Amino acid sequence: MSNDITIKKGLDIKLKGEAEKTTEKAILSNYYTLKPEDFHGVIPKLILKEGAKVQAGEPVFYDKSNEAVKFVSPVSGTIVEIARAEKRRIVGIKIQADKEQTYHDYGKFNVDAVDADTVKAHLLASGCWPFIKQRPYDIIAKADRTPKAIFISGYASAPLAADLDYVLQGKEAELQAAITALGKLTDGEVHVSVGKKSNSPLAGLSGITLHKVSGPHPSGNVGTQINKINPVNKGEVVWTIAPQDLVIIGELLLTGKFNAERIVAFVGSSVKKPRYFITKIASEVATMVYDNGVEQNGNDRIISGNVLTGKQVKPDGYLDYYSNIITIIPEGDDYEFFGWNKPVFDKMSSSRALTFSWLTPNKKFDLDTNTNGEHRAFVLTGVYETVFPLDIYPLQILKACMYHDLDEMEALGMYEVAPEDFALTEFVCVSKQPHQQIIRKGLDVMMEEIG
Repeated sequence: MSNDITIKKGLDIKLKGEAEKTTEKAILSNYYTLKPEDFHGVIPKLILKEGAKVQAGEPVFYDKSNEAVKFVSPVSGTIVEIARAEKRRIVGIKIQADKEQTYHDYGKFNVDAVDADTVKAHLLASGCWPFIKQRPYDIIAKADRTPKAIFISGYASAPLAADLDYVLQGKEAELQAAITALGKLTDGEVHVSVGKKSNSPLAGLSGITLHKVSGPHPSGNVGTQINKINPVNKGEVVWTIAPQDLVIIGELLLTGKFNAERIVAFVGSSVKKPRYFITKIASEVATMVYDNGVEQNGNDRIISGNVLTGKQVKPDGYLDYYSNIITIIPEGDDYEFFGWNKPVFDKMSSSRALTFSWLTPNKKFDLDTNTNGEHRAFVLTGVYETVFPLDIYPLQILKACMYHDLDEMEALGMYEVAPEDFALTEFVCVSKQPHQQIIRKGLDVMMEEIG
């Protein structure tokens, strides 16, 4: 028996370049780079120095504010560079991979025979804890808190998102082991959401409360599901985990090995043959990008993640720790003369003014990164509310974040939001305001002042 969640407010951004359901092994990356910036709020403290040998799954650094939270190497090899920025801040730990991989053995784990404290200690020691995020604040979960519930979204609605039903096929054993272990860490329920018409391996797991989701993006966002199932109030904590990270946790419990393997959707209109690649966390994106349908001298933007929330990476950059998509679209660095003063048929918009995308609702667009406007003060249009399904006032909470009114932020529901929840309002914003950045800064102010 499942609970249905129907989302009416939102916007599906239909783009060209969806991945075909074929999977290949990516070229083996020679180098892997762990970037502390992927873990918001973490100040890294090195365990191993430059030149040290490391096994796959062996801790490389820990969080200075919480030594129990460790971050491990995705591969075995040699640490060849510790990249630093101002004030010797660590920005990258580069590892040259061995040709023959060896794994740090954490031992097989019988989740049915242990208590919550033992599970927690095992996940912390093995480097799996960073996969668990918490709300409020959208940071790595605090191990000393007990969440009122755990949420897992097995439905991806973002533009060109990886099909989770496809990438999770055959991983039922790992998923069940992870769910059983995580279920011991909460007094509440483990909520799992899947698409209403999907055939997800997650739907058949035991120890979960199943929800079937339908509607436009952001129906697949875990924040949308939390808001509709069990909103976060002051003093409460919920945890979230991505499905592919569940697989890594489950495999560690079953085999004792930290296997950083990822199935990545290689998508976008600049890709000649969009498909899926098997790679590893923190691998070089060049192993997927070039010789696989993307021109080396093309004027394209490479994004680790989806077009709404992903990070731009250079051709010699690395896959984000949490991403399962590489998106490549044209760079929008051209100027369209009098583009504001003529009918537009090749761009999409939530508005019917000048743009005629509403006449072809099933059309897929070849969009670039051009913002088609410049930053200006907020304009009251009411458009945010049409794409924002949470029971929160989006404009008011954005303004409260900008002038750091903690009481108002708290009253408006700041405890349950994350930057990705405002990706669509940023997309439709005629004022070109950086909504996700505003929310992230607001959350940081709350975390510093309230804790």
